[in-house]
Amino acid sequence: KVGLISGICMIVGTIIGSGIFVSPKSVLANVGAVGPCLTIWAACGLLATLGALCFAELGTMITKSGGEYPYLMEAFGPIPAFLFSWTSLIVTKPSSFAIICLSFAEYASAPFYPGCDPPQVVIKCLAAALIVIITIVNSLSVKLGSYLQNFLTAAKMIIVTIIIVSGIVLLAQGKTENFQDSFKDSKISISSISLAFYNGLWAYDGWNQLNYITEELKNPYRNLPLSIIIGIPLVTVCYVLINISYFTVMTSTELLQSQAVAVTFGDRVLYPASWIVPLFVAFSTMGSANGTCFTAGRLVYVAGREGHMLEVLSYISVKRLTPAPAIIFYGAIAIIYIIPGDINTLINYFSFAVWIFYGLTVLALIVMRFTRKELKRPIRIPIIIPVIVTVVSIILVLAPIISAPELPYLYCALFILSGLIFYALFVHFKFKWPQKISKPITMHLQMLLEVVP
Repeated sequence: KVGLISGICMIVGTIIGSGIFVSPKSVLANVGAVGPCLTIWAACGLLATLGALCFAELGTMITKSGGEYPYLMEAFGPIPAFLFSWTSLIVTKPSSFAIICLSFAEYASAPFYPGCDPPQVVIKCLAAALIVIITIVNSLSVKLGSYLQNFLTAAKMIIVTIIIVSGIVLLAQGKTENFQDSFKDSKISISSISLAFYNGLWAYDGWNQLNYITEELKNPYRNLPLSIIIGIPLVTVCYVLINISYFTVMTSTELLQSQAVAVTFGDRVLYPASWIVPLFVAFSTMGSANGTCFTAGRLVYVAGREGHMLEVLSYISVKRLTPAPAIIFYGAIAIIYIIPGDINTLINYFSFAVWIFYGLTVLALIVMRFTRKELKRPIRIPIIIPVIVTVVSIILVLAPIISAPELPYLYCALFILSGLIFYALFVHFKFKWPQKISKPITMHLQMLLEVVP
């Protein structure tokens, strides 16, 4: 029942979340000047469009919901698919949820601490509170979750419009001094560019969300590629314009020193009504967090149904008909991620893990061109596009490790591979003793949460 307009709204609504209000600082910190910073924002949009087109061919060839999971299953068999669901459930989805809630907390607490950074304790408690609220809303009712989403998407578009229009007005008044010599003092190296790309692409994350609901699209062969070709360039234009608006008001140094970029922008431009900005940015990040919770809950549920996760995660609530155990499990892990992490380190590991699987999924497209010629392909993109995306994802994964090797990248890789142990024990050999332990636990949880298969 999802038509073209809803498809475009789904893409725009999921992508524009906390990223554009958090990442400008990190992108600028990595490249050091206005010119390369704007170039990277445009390049990230181009890469997201190419990646999404590859996903459009995959989505119309294998029309199953669940994102990358069914494509990896078809191309490479159950092990990579299991590793994807394992990494998504334990690392990428919860850490993305945690990052969004931490950005919400930074913006929500900024007005109460004028002129200084809010204490970490305040930020972390607020973020944890938001996770609990969103988890409860999505466990109680699907309808409530989607109503909340529609309201928050509208709020998000209001703040984006306010920032872009005030930027255009300022440019028309001749505020262009920060754009002169815009490539001066830039720090360009492969590692700085790839880290800037990580932060920029984090703001575009969500370009593959339509593939999670392929089964629900009206006429997917027309609407899936059209939504992508209209939706992502639209977001790219918004992002570049928002960054230009920021630079009309702040120099590079001021932008880097700001605790919450959009709040500083609001203080300088909308002076008496500057409270509007943190309020609407908080709404926008809440919308993004709610959307992530909504789709990730479905992924846990699908993996549980395939026998790749604990059985209780594939149960649904008797009275409410929501995948409550999956959503609660997901919220609990996100809270654990809030305790140690600050936003930038979380984004780097999140992107590292995510791009391994994006690269694998696009590689699956190239492999299936040769191994599964019999599959119908209503959308057939030129083979050069998946090749470019695969090469870029290899560079994105390897560049930061080669140029600035850090132990956490190794931990991240080892963690992904540790899924193989679980796969061997529980999925491949199906040992009896884990079932003896998990049966009574499952039964008690069923009674506590009132859930059934």
